[in-house]
Amino acid sequence: MKIGVCLRVGPRNWVEFSQAVEAAGLDSVWFPEHLIMPVKMSGKPGTPHEGDSPISADTPAWDPWLLIAYLAGQTRTIRLGVNVFNIGLRHPFVTARAVTTADLLSGGRVDFGVGASWLSEEWQAMELPFETRARRVNESIEIIQRLFTEDVVEHHGEFFNFQPVKFQPKPVQSPWPPFLIGGDSPAALRRAARFGDGWLPMGQTPQTLPVALKRLGELRAEAGRTGPFQVTLQIAGPPDVDEMKRYRDVGVDRVIVTPWTHPRDGIEAIRRLGAEVAPQLA
Repeated sequence: MKIGVCLRVGPRNWVEFSQAVEAAGLDSVWFPEHLIMPVKMSGKPGTPHEGDSPISADTPAWDPWLLIAYLAGQTRTIRLGVNVFNIGLRHPFVTARAVTTADLLSGGRVDFGVGASWLSEEWQAMELPFETRARRVNESIEIIQRLFTEDVVEHHGEFFNFQPVKFQPKPVQSPWPPFLIGGDSPAALRRAARFGDGWLPMGQTPQTLPVALKRLGELRAEAGRTGPFQVTLQIAGPPDVDEMKRYRDVGVDRVIVTPWTHPRDGIEAIRRLGAEVAPQLA
């Protein structure tokens, strides 16, 4: 099992922490993403229409593609991922250009985590209908994947309509940087089966995951999808080796963890993760 680190730290720690992850022999660093933080927010992943938001409007956020491009020049081997990008809030041309540039600058080390979003107020701020997000996300993914692989692309859909265009350069990774589809809903599983090179579950346990993976396998077979497919799971709280082993044993390929409780302990925690935890999961 591979281990990634969620880089929930401020700018002054980005380079040092990323280089520590690389030196520890770990797989990747990952960045969360939101475009804007409305003052009033409700809902949470899996339940967008009820409950209190798990994040505050004061939560700092950065452009993940600028961050990845910056860290690409400070590292050599680790992968650089977004968990997850709110793809429906942007035009697919803008997203495709950013992803391709980041993939080129990193030498093909980008993992593209995609989410349909749970934060309705963020869509309201962007003057986009939250209720159409699933269809908009699907159409955006389809366009971006065509831009990455086809010489000339023309599209006439529900949300986007454009004449024949060309898109150069293509990403380093072929056919594209891995699209890892986030979410646990039936719609998210269908999206992962149809478009994904992997899945980023958000609300699974070692007990529920086998059922979801079985259903995902059925949907992939129905869609005629074959080939490599990776399951990446973010685990909250300090890493627990036994828990990680349970996830590994039911089909998780990579876990994303935050091994420190305070950034001042981060470098040492990353070193321990590489020296003590990773060998137990090999």
